[in-house]
Amino acid sequence: MKEIIVSRTDEGQRINKYLLKYLGSAPSSFIYKMMRKKNITLNGSKVKGDEILKENDSIKLFLSDETISNFQNEKNNGNKNTNISAQNANLKIDDKILYIDDDILVVDKPVGVLSQKADKNDYSINEAIIEYCLHKNIIDNKTLETFKPSVCNRLDRNTSGIIFAGISLKGSKYLSSILKDRTMDKYYFTIVNGVLDKRLDCDGYITKDSNQNVSKVISKDCYQKLKSEIKKEYTYINTSFVPVSSNGQFTLLKIKLITGKTHQIRAHLKYLGYPVLGDVKYGNDSSNRFMREKYKLKNHLLHAGEVIIYDYPFSNDIKDLIIKAKMPDKFEKICKAEGLKY
Repeated sequence: MKEIIVSRTDEGQRINKYLLKYLGSAPSSFIYKMMRKKNITLNGSKVKGDEILKENDSIKLFLSDETISNFQNEKNNGNKNTNISAQNANLKIDDKILYIDDDILVVDKPVGVLSQKADKNDYSINEAIIEYCLHKNIIDNKTLETFKPSVCNRLDRNTSGIIFAGISLKGSKYLSSILKDRTMDKYYFTIVNGVLDKRLDCDGYITKDSNQNVSKVISKDCYQKLKSEIKKEYTYINTSFVPVSSNGQFTLLKIKLITGKTHQIRAHLKYLGYPVLGDVKYGNDSSNRFMREKYKLKNHLLHAGEVIIYDYPFSNDIKDLIIKAKMPDKFEKICKAEGLKY
């Protein structure tokens, strides 16, 4: 017999889903059969499968150690990276943590780092967060059998700034819900080519060419003229652009991202005629060359610098959780040198 005491990290999920992760290669039919026969119990009682787990609940598996081990070993053989050693971390994020509590962690992602793996051999901020949690004893390798901390928003490799991760199931679900419902305010900073002297609240439609990894924005009027079968390729977007300062050539913008689509800010600014500096996909060649020669800028200047979560539920001391990430050094240097007050 194997007894599992549900941790705080795992509470809030249905027992059938928990068991499917714990017994990684066991078919759901097997798990339901064991529940019907009371070979799996919850707090000493028969289980239907839809019960929601709470911290300190007792799950008992009246199965042989060999059966449990076989199901878990088959799972781990298919995923060599289930257990992550904190000793092998190649991206230390200790000094990049902006906020942490029992349920969420917020980190300042540097330029050049992936939010999540694009390939199995990649190392992303997500792996760094898991290793941080292991190193700080927030989770252990046993916890990883049923729950992994994971980022809930994604930034392009060369976009810096605020990344959220759920470090409990409750935290992950909460972050996913407010991102989906757009009840979190997200602000970005960028420097664009050209002078923008008034606020622009813009909507439109965006489509992505997956082969080229390039997005294109069109106006609402253009969208209405498209054939119905073409319209399906486009998604509605909404972005607010506020000028912070200008030197007569470039403008520092604060941007409120209302919807969140791939390359939305960069493609929208290109469409409006204010391309982001350093942006090789959507930028202006002469401005990019100027920035590269003068400042050795090799990436676009876009920083996820501020987030506001209203009525934050996981702390009695905080009503609205406001998180800010300092501009990267090169971004700050260019602002100062170009006379852009921020």
